[in-house]
Amino acid sequence: MSLQRFLQDWAIPAVIGLAMAAALLFIFPHLRDKPSDSAPPPFASGPETYSSAVNLAAPAVVNVFSKRALRNHPLANHPLFPYYLNKMTPLQRERMQQNLGSGVIVNEAGYVLTNFHVISGAEQIAVVLADGREARATLVGSDADFDLAVLKIDLPNLKAIEVGDPDRAQVGDVVLAIGNPFGVGQTVTQGIISATGRDVENTGVGGYLQNFLQTDAAINPGNSGGALVDSRGRLLGINTTSVLNQTVPSISFAIPANIALKVMQDLIEFGRVVPGWLGIEAQNLNPLLARSFNLATTNGVIVTAIYKEGPAHQAGLKPGDVITHINATPINDGKHGNAAMATLRPGEVVTITYIRDGKPLTTRAAVSERPQSEERQTQGEG
Repeated sequence: MSLQRFLQDWAIPAVIGLAMAAALLFIFPHLRDKPSDSAPPPFASGPETYSSAVNLAAPAVVNVFSKRALRNHPLANHPLFPYYLNKMTPLQRERMQQNLGSGVIVNEAGYVLTNFHVISGAEQIAVVLADGREARATLVGSDADFDLAVLKIDLPNLKAIEVGDPDRAQVGDVVLAIGNPFGVGQTVTQGIISATGRDVENTGVGGYLQNFLQTDAAINPGNSGGALVDSRGRLLGINTTSVLNQTVPSISFAIPANIALKVMQDLIEFGRVVPGWLGIEAQNLNPLLARSFNLATTNGVIVTAIYKEGPAHQAGLKPGDVITHINATPINDGKHGNAAMATLRPGEVVTITYIRDGKPLTTRAAVSERPQSEERQTQGEG
């Protein structure tokens, strides 16, 4: 084929076609390619299922049963209790008579964390695992102030829950509550972290103040002692329904896992909870005190007294100092200070950030246990 024939038959028509196409796109711009509608949104969506998290955590969540008269059952005053009771067979009622709540296996040695009010007054305690195995439980120890109890079971091949970091939990994080509501069997509810650091009194004898995790995941009676886990199935807290002494829709609380594990260690090692002690007395800052100390905010506590030879005294603190942090935890008021100390054990060394004469300073103190007799150094004694 000659060059002239090739240009005449193929090249010239192709060039003319391309020119016409370019002209049409110029005249009708809407014919140009549009971005694909299937492009991902600017914010990644959450997973369609949390089954992997449930499969990881659920085997470590147990049902806790106890021998107790039905008339004294902790759910007896709940409005839904008669409804479920009337639908039960005699055998189911007998089971309901024994059902109290939930618990969490925290290690393979068989230690189970639950709420104090779940086992309070129990004559006998039994645990039923998610795989159907049952075991008699021994009460290792309990503390009403923290509303926590530690049980011990002896079974092989126990599945312990993986522990997360409640200090890193943020408002908006997805969480799952796993437990045994109303004795109907293991149930999972889903929600988000609604708030962190909630200082709410529980119904224990002493009502110790803690930095509760607040969630809108349903935690009904019977869920008490169960697990609040993150979207990966890691333990963030021990669910409790006793904080408000009633069930409130969309408002539920959990005891942070780090506090619960510290209480468990104390109960196992000492048979009682041993709060950390710095040897100070302090009061909250009000606007007047803040201005007198040239402080920009009222966050922090002012030291009003120091116990001689106590940890704070040996660390160089004095009355009039304003403590703002213990380790990295901000001490916004006395309640936050109590909560920070609740996670410490005697012998631990902490970094204390404080303000003296308008200058931020730091010191280190060895936490101890409160002695039987204390002699304090008041502000007047310098």
